[in-house]
Amino acid sequence: MAVATDHKGPGPAAAGVPRGAAPPFRTAPPAGRSGRGRLTAVAPYLLLLPALAATAALLGWPLVKNGMLSFQNLNMRQLIQHLTEWNGVDNYREALGSEDFWRVTGRSVAFTGVNVVLIMVLGTLIGLLLARLGTRMRLLLSVGLVLAWAMPPIAGTTVFQWLFAARFGVVNWVLDRLGWHSMADYNWTGGQFSTFFVITVLIVWQSIPFVALNLYAATTTIPRELYEAAALDGAGAWRGFTSVTLPFLKPFLLATVFLEVIWVFKAFPQVFAINEGGPDRLTETLPVYAFIEGVGNQHYGMGAAISLLTILILLVLTSSYLRIALRKEEDEL
Repeated sequence: MAVATDHKGPGPAAAGVPRGAAPPFRTAPPAGRSGRGRLTAVAPYLLLLPALAATAALLGWPLVKNGMLSFQNLNMRQLIQHLTEWNGVDNYREALGSEDFWRVTGRSVAFTGVNVVLIMVLGTLIGLLLARLGTRMRLLLSVGLVLAWAMPPIAGTTVFQWLFAARFGVVNWVLDRLGWHSMADYNWTGGQFSTFFVITVLIVWQSIPFVALNLYAATTTIPRELYEAAALDGAGAWRGFTSVTLPFLKPFLLATVFLEVIWVFKAFPQVFAINEGGPDRLTETLPVYAFIEGVGNQHYGMGAAISLLTILILLVLTSSYLRIALRKEEDEL
């Protein structure tokens, strides 16, 4: 009897395996596939290495050097003679025991709080205005915000110095024309509160574009159907804002407040360029105080210690804010 054979080779029955049954073993996947999987898992970390190296070189190493300086008695004599005099925690003890340090710290916290509140309120209002405007007016206002945001801090500070100049400033001229003749030659940088007023206007003006543009971008992600449903329920403009807009914008607002606290607290060029912390050092914030004590008075070790204490205070403020914000979110869930 002839036996039919398959030209493609023996089947499972010919190999001693019943038809329909699985083979007794499976072949291992190619070695290249497992290697490719490992490379895929490691690739994100490899891509982060250049950024981490740049951050360590540009930020980490200066921070380490600054920390080393804070434990030294480094004045002009030590610089000229190339001496290294370690004094332990004396700089920190002297700074923390100084009334001036705590006075400047309280002033910096209050200054930051006032600026952040004004920035968030005005930035939110302008962002909501952008969402309501037509295309042309929105484009015009957005261009103005971008130009204000793109101006370098020193350039913007110089413009504000011209605006608030005592003799030829535009602000005094306008106030004089409006009937406040006593403001014709008013010195805005001659007092503590007037100087802080100019600095606050400058910082708020520079910070509003970031909040407004990002908040407008966040409003574009809110579904229109939610507003329509709220309108059908009889919700007005205020109720629609509190029940629809605000819940969607809340994560953005929390993150923006966090960023603005950091930005305002460490603001240096605006405060220093307006009046160098004057008059009589009454408008110094912690960054300016550290610079004047370190570079101005040539106590570089003390300046380094104050700068590190400034970073620690900022970390305490931001961590406290995050703790409060996260706790509120947990309570609402």
